[in-house]
Amino acid sequence: MDLMKPVLGFAKPAWKFFLPLVALTIILGFFSYIAAAVTGLLALYVMYFFRDPNRKTPGIPNSICCPADGKVVSVIEVPCDQMPGGRALRVAIFLNIFNVHVQRVPVSGEVVEVETRKGCFMNAMNEKCSEENERTTVWIDSDFGTVGVRQIAGAIARRIVCAAKAGDVLERGARYGLIQFGSRVELFLPLSATVKVQPGQKVVGGLTCLAVLYEDEVRKGLSKERVEKIQMAIAS
Repeated sequence: MDLMKPVLGFAKPAWKFFLPLVALTIILGFFSYIAAAVTGLLALYVMYFFRDPNRKTPGIPNSICCPADGKVVSVIEVPCDQMPGGRALRVAIFLNIFNVHVQRVPVSGEVVEVETRKGCFMNAMNEKCSEENERTTVWIDSDFGTVGVRQIAGAIARRIVCAAKAGDVLERGARYGLIQFGSRVELFLPLSATVKVQPGQKVVGGLTCLAVLYEDEVRKGLSKERVEKIQMAIAS
């Protein structure tokens, strides 16, 4: 289920910025060509920023698809109360002002919680921003465990859009949110996940495989029930 279907290839919020800028450009054209050129270029940049191309999710079993375009800045183990054992693998992605900013669902499942917290707006490259900046985290209960995806506001980005709510059943790769004008997206995975990316690597939302859940078990052909027993053992 796509919660944020694009309109003519652009994210819906684009139009509330684009149309007023076009109107202002026309009005300014009667008074100053330079001013009109500036607002016209700004209108074009707005549409470029809000572009929303279709993407094909990776066909790898149990794979976690990338929730956002950008560059991987860190892959670390962190404390996480929502995950079995209170720990998670966190993959952090930095989005610059030229990346596609639509966020996609990393794994199919039911949304069990949407956690929104106010905070500051420090640079999204700073590791402290994960806990101190304004953020929204969606926790998804998948067939192979809990996965969290976090949108974080940055020094420029001051507006997080999240259309997901508790009880929604989402498909991997579907659109669910947007961060306006740069920032950071983080993914929280079980410790059993095999991460397929590394810091410095550029990734593409909905297309890049970030990790695989229970990769060894899948290769061995274990059933879902067997994987669930492994999950319970890890949780205990």
